[in-house]
Amino acid sequence: MAVSVRDVAARAGVSVGTVSNVLNRPDHVKDETVERVRAAIEELGYVPNAAAQQLRAGRSQSLALLVLDVGNPFFTDVARGAEARAAEAGLTVFLANSDESAEREARHLDVFERQRVSGVLISPVEDDFSRLEDLRRHGIPVVLVDRGADQPRFASVSVDDVAGGALAARHLLDSGRRRLAFVGGPLRIGQVADRFEGASEAVRAHGEATIQLFGTDEMSLDEGRRVGEALRPLVRAGGIDGIVAANDLLAIGVERAMLFGPDPIRVPDEVSIVGYDDISFAASAVVPITSVRQPRALIGSTAVELLLEEAGRAKGEAPRHVVFAPELVSRESTAR
Repeated sequence: MAVSVRDVAARAGVSVGTVSNVLNRPDHVKDETVERVRAAIEELGYVPNAAAQQLRAGRSQSLALLVLDVGNPFFTDVARGAEARAAEAGLTVFLANSDESAEREARHLDVFERQRVSGVLISPVEDDFSRLEDLRRHGIPVVLVDRGADQPRFASVSVDDVAGGALAARHLLDSGRRRLAFVGGPLRIGQVADRFEGASEAVRAHGEATIQLFGTDEMSLDEGRRVGEALRPLVRAGGIDGIVAANDLLAIGVERAMLFGPDPIRVPDEVSIVGYDDISFAASAVVPITSVRQPRALIGSTAVELLLEEAGRAKGEAPRHVVFAPELVSRESTAR
């Protein structure tokens, strides 16, 4: 296994940041500390990452991670994975929140460029990538996070969300549900559109089932509860017997609306619910929620790895795309 900056820091008894300073700005470190770190480097045979050094050249030692919703634990776990891998390369991560707003996303990107960050990891709000093209032309590498390889111009790391949506819907169909609802939005967010597409394909392939779209303004617990309240009479009348939510926060909100409204609706006896992301809150819901799992921390660490590759990518060489397969985690919310 390759020796990391963390290994050197542990051997020398210093922080990762101190090792980074010894490698890049030794004049900022006490002589005795420099000697101790260099001795650890020699002893362990550590070789600095050339791509990381190139990434830092003339820029800050910070990467920017811009996510759709910093309040969603999915993105918290992605950030943890990114931060761990960045630290190994002697870099830090700035976390920013677009709040699913294209305008806010643009303002953050302007700030990142002025601060001359070493690279941008982004889960984009919309399909207009012209601003990201500008960043790359100005020497700032970009990696798409939680977004598929449908944009071949940019390196990307994602989960196959079409397959994930189909997995969720097929699970409900296999358990005998036939009248499905998809809760999520806005559809301008690529991940949501892909999950709805996959669920719809699974329903069409079944032939005897239906699916209705119930859009949301955001992917939050409150929105899930609001839509859940609207779904209650349809469930009670038998018009809906299975729900696919575009993420776990929506699924938890929908479940609460079912369980705690007047004349509670039983989950899963009267309606089954599947979420997406498999955040820790899904397993600890009142009725633990079945969810489509994404490798959240691995997505973050892979994004940083791709950014390091982008810094050293030869002209004409195609960016790399990493797509993970989704996994269904079955719990009580869809018990037969």
